[in-house]
Amino acid sequence: MKRMVILAAVAASLSCASPANSADTFKVDPVHSFILFRAHHGKIGFVCGRFNDPSGTFVLDGSDPTKSTFAVEVPAANVDTHNEQRDEHIKGPDYLEAKKAPAIAFKSTSVKKGKDDTLEVTGTMDLHGVSKEMTVTIELVGKGEMPAGVTRQGLEASFVIKLSDFGIKSPPGVADEVKLTVALEGIKQ
Repeated sequence: MKRMVILAAVAASLSCASPANSADTFKVDPVHSFILFRAHHGKIGFVCGRFNDPSGTFVLDGSDPTKSTFAVEVPAANVDTHNEQRDEHIKGPDYLEAKKAPAIAFKSTSVKKGKDDTLEVTGTMDLHGVSKEMTVTIELVGKGEMPAGVTRQGLEASFVIKLSDFGIKSPPGVADEVKLTVALEGIKQ
């Protein structure tokens, strides 16, 4: 009988406790994150580059992925193709107009569980002063501690955008379609 009273007391205390929160917030680590791009050049090869120093946060809810959120941005002027003249051209009026539209951003509006370790994330992408809704598949690459005591989560998404959808007219010889790879490492807050 005494054992039943103890079990009832434990059960009552557990039912009064607030449920465990399985959502974790991560701040993008710009040192271990990057955004790569690739576009056909003259139907001969590819022009590749990256945008340095992305920032933002993402919240991952393991028990209910629909409560997860993503907000990431990078300065348009942080383009790096390893060629200063080309970088200045991309920042200028032919492409990004970085002075008029200083940030490239994505903010989620809905998230659902995908296959395996992926999420299907719908949100708004802002580029060149134009906002467009899109859905991307985000792979949950891995989670661990590095260094000890610092929890990190890795994410990656690869998708194609059309520059013309964002009001950018590609000069002759440069493809309208650009492949983006967004690789983020976040530090748990």
